[in-house]
Amino acid sequence: MTGHASDASMHILINKSEGNMDKIKIINGSYKIRGKDVDLAGMVFPLVEGFKWGTKGSYVTVDGAAVAGFPDRNIKIMVPDEDSYEKVDASTKVTKREETDEETVERLRERFEMLEDMTRATKKGDVRSMIVSGPPGVGKSFGVEKVLGKHDLIATLGDKPPKYEVVKGAMSAIGLYCKLYNFADKDNVLVFDDCDSVLLDDLSLNILKAALDSKKTRRIHWNTDSFKLRNEGVPDSFEFKGGAIFITNIKFDNVKSKKLRDHLEALESRCHYIDLTIDTEREKMLRIKQITADGMLNEYQLGEGVVDDIVDFVDVNKKRLRELSLRTVLKVADLAKAFPDRWEAMAENTVMRRA
Repeated sequence: MTGHASDASMHILINKSEGNMDKIKIINGSYKIRGKDVDLAGMVFPLVEGFKWGTKGSYVTVDGAAVAGFPDRNIKIMVPDEDSYEKVDASTKVTKREETDEETVERLRERFEMLEDMTRATKKGDVRSMIVSGPPGVGKSFGVEKVLGKHDLIATLGDKPPKYEVVKGAMSAIGLYCKLYNFADKDNVLVFDDCDSVLLDDLSLNILKAALDSKKTRRIHWNTDSFKLRNEGVPDSFEFKGGAIFITNIKFDNVKSKKLRDHLEALESRCHYIDLTIDTEREKMLRIKQITADGMLNEYQLGEGVVDDIVDFVDVNKKRLRELSLRTVLKVADLAKAFPDRWEAMAENTVMRRA
């Protein structure tokens, strides 16, 4: 019996070792993409682990990140049996597949819907904190504030104090301590939007680590005498039950100070991390089209067809724009609202680089 177990373990180890270099061609297999079963016959993937049985049937594990349109992780391709795929020569190239515009839009939509879902979970208290990273102008703040604003509308109508606040700009460590105290109750959320001073200061990071600790009780202390605390009636110790969201463009891996990097890694280990990086011009433009179609400019109440004209203007001139982002779309919408008859000429001189 022991011998069989040993042989099985050895077989699994060999499979994993081979999986690092082998490639397979799918003969009969499928994978569910956004709820639809996609036939993968003829496609070549890097093999991660060979044929196995699971609760949902038999499968083979491959590297999905190697082929466009699949998740950036190892995925299980459902196959009827071991003859449903074959190993191919190491020189065989992985399937080169171009993601359609519709697939890209849905992939981006899913990622930003996850941001909204995670914001709701933070508000509810199921998630304590998250870090949202990505380039400026892709809609990080828009998604978070949209969710929290809807939740806070009831409190506003009932003449109750707000249960969330967006903190921007600079903040000292003692200012952070006081702000956390003011929003320490359950279902309160603090959003630090490009407030990078709290992420680049040792004392502030120590306070945040205490506030977001994984322990059941999160107690924060300020152990030095402070006129500000006495003046504002803030105790030198309190329990924090709220949530926190950090929206930042900082790449933690690029921070040069090892001491600071260690602090950031400790904070990151306490938070869920959502990377909303959009790398290509094509993806940025598709994201702009998607979010404007979803109603981002509705509040402007522009004339019929003007929103489409704004998106077309951005698309046609994307190579010459100072920045291809949602912020640029909002700037152009501002001009269309203020100067309905000559917004394009105005935009040419404000959001575009000179030829």
